[in-house]
Amino acid sequence: MTSQSRISAHLTRKFLMTLAAATLAAMLAGCASTPIQESAGEYIDSSVITGKVKLALLNAENLSSGQISVASFKGGVQLSGFVPTETDKSRAEVIAKDVSGVKSVTNSIQVKGR
Repeated sequence: MTSQSRISAHLTRKFLMTLAAATLAAMLAGCASTPIQESAGEYIDSSVITGKVKLALLNAENLSSGQISVASFKGGVQLSGFVPTETDKSRAEVIAKDVSGVKSVTNSIQVKGR
């Protein structure tokens, strides 16, 4: 098993555990949605989108995604962190936009250079 396969498997397990915890928290918190709070279903959807974007970035060839953070809220995705080139920054945004369920992407990634 390659190191990338081990990382991918670890992230998948971590994602599933986070999704289970998020589901339980959402069920206990109620179902109301407001402009600043997601409903239980929206919270779960955001967790799934976050996981899909993280996996897509991790699996992208020739992309330094190790220092990219992903957050989602009601279909909007925010990318932050650091990459070595403008090309990596732009590529991360394109990859995130291509993920199913993503409605918008805010790219706050900083180019740090090598």
